[in-house]
Amino acid sequence: MTDILITTEYIKLDQFLKLANIIGAGGEARFFIEENRILVNDEPEDRRGRKLRNGDIITVNNEKYRIVQNGEIK
Repeated sequence: MTDILITTEYIKLDQFLKLANIIGAGGEARFFIEENRILVNDEPEDRRGRKLRNGDIITVNNEKYRIVQNGEIK
């Protein structure tokens, strides 16, 4: 599992994809989300504006990522 560090209260799914280097540019997010299976806390997600918060687990193409806010997992 890869930790993705954020310093804000939340990060939107499309911003997360770019921050995690899953996509190259924010404009690719909509197409990527439509074409790939993405799970947030083991539930399918297709909204690019979905707010991801500290401790959320995101699975993209069988790779797991965890949102960590300010270096602390709650």
